[in-house]
Amino acid sequence: MMDLRLGPAPARTGSSLLYQGNDWNFEILRDCYDAVAEIADRELGLTVYPNRLEIITSEQMLDVYTAHGMPLGYRHWSLGKRFISHENAYRRGMMGLAYEVVINSDPCISYLMEENSATMQTLVIAHAAFGHNHFFHNNRLFREWTNASEILDYLEFARGYIHQCEERYGIAAVERILDAAHALQGQGVHRHSGARRLDLRGEQLRAQARRQHEEATFNDLWRTLPLDDEQQPEAASSDPLRRRLGLPEENLLYFLEKHAPLLASWEREVIRIVRMIAQYFYPQPQLKMMNEGCATWVHDYIMRRLHENGRIDDASYLEAIHSTSNVITQPDFDAGGGPSFNPYALGFAMMRDIARICSAPTAEDRAWFPDIAGNGQPIGTLKHAWAEFRDESFILQFLSPAVMRQFRMFRIHDDTSTPYLLVDAIHDDAGYRDIRRTVAQAHDPANMHAEIEITGANMHADRLLTMEHRTVRGHQLQPSDARQTLQHMADLWGYGVQLIERDMHDGTVLTTYEATRGNARKRE
Repeated sequence: MMDLRLGPAPARTGSSLLYQGNDWNFEILRDCYDAVAEIADRELGLTVYPNRLEIITSEQMLDVYTAHGMPLGYRHWSLGKRFISHENAYRRGMMGLAYEVVINSDPCISYLMEENSATMQTLVIAHAAFGHNHFFHNNRLFREWTNASEILDYLEFARGYIHQCEERYGIAAVERILDAAHALQGQGVHRHSGARRLDLRGEQLRAQARRQHEEATFNDLWRTLPLDDEQQPEAASSDPLRRRLGLPEENLLYFLEKHAPLLASWEREVIRIVRMIAQYFYPQPQLKMMNEGCATWVHDYIMRRLHENGRIDDASYLEAIHSTSNVITQPDFDAGGGPSFNPYALGFAMMRDIARICSAPTAEDRAWFPDIAGNGQPIGTLKHAWAEFRDESFILQFLSPAVMRQFRMFRIHDDTSTPYLLVDAIHDDAGYRDIRRTVAQAHDPANMHAEIEITGANMHADRLLTMEHRTVRGHQLQPSDARQTLQHMADLWGYGVQLIERDMHDGTVLTTYEATRGNARKRE
């Protein structure tokens, strides 16, 4: 792995080619970076974290895939399993590797494949080191929920702490907690706690303070961490126990960390580590389409300007166009496209459409987007959208009839009680608005995870923990997955756990699952 730490690039003049052919070296890479940075700064006005480029091999890229793109982390058997799966698929030609992977950190780390041509290295620098980097640096959701300057230090702390636990308590004991925490991490984030950003550096200091407190006040009969002011529950209830437990609670890992009766202090800290890392990644699924659309639009603009300025030749520009076309291809439904859209394709199409509306609007555009149509500020409008919206709200605000026609969108209503499908939204004014709302709902974070809350805990008797999944008929949990995941919940809680699936409209109980330590079952 070769590491290039790149600061602000100096201004460059001249129109000589940056390279010729496919081969590159570090001098060429630096020249390409400087040329890309000049356009990103002078023409687009992008603001980014300092960049760090790492050149890696295909096997190292598989390692990056395995670790979800992070440069370091704790050991777990699932990572090895994932690596073998990816490696086998790659060797058999069943999957390709990304040209790059980028990390939301300060400095922003971009991994570039060693096998890339000079053109692809230039393209991915524009895409990752400036497109994604600008989005990470400026989008409101990332600014409110993450602190890019602290994530690498926290990952180093997490790896060291879990390694110490393995040496002290044994690998099997640590894996038991990690297995359960990983299974529950999708329900282990705060989703409605406002703009409180993770303080990962403070988490390391508080972890040390908690361990010192536990050693000084150890009680083998009841081992719980004291609540500090930040952790006091806000749930309003007449029941003092429910108030103390903060019920109802949507963050399952948070509740277990604070209130599970039988967990040791180190086990709570391991759960907290998994929870903090899951929280850090929480914004990314909500911004997938915008993030990729932004980066693709930025690299497309920069590569075009490099060609216009004479810095790359026709062959290189055609290679860039070919690569971009492959990325933004939207397969037909029967060709594997399915009911969802390629986030690169939809995101790039919407970014390009916004620029068109700002520069050369039609009468339809002026009727749909009176605030931006013809404003003559395409870059400023795009930068505002990149900063202030997430996928759902971005689609509701900016998806135009022109893009809907381009993607041939229409809406089908599938009523299981009838033998036919009804096309209930077509290309008219009302249909466009209905389609836009439907596409936005597919990106609504409320629809990405099951709505499960802890609603009760009988702490004075059998300590049965009660959870509710509010849903509708036909959208219930897959039984085998529900039983296995509930079993992890019971193992961490240490006592019986009950999950009730309830119809959110009339309150009818649809299914009940029960689990104790070592046993889970479904009760109709």
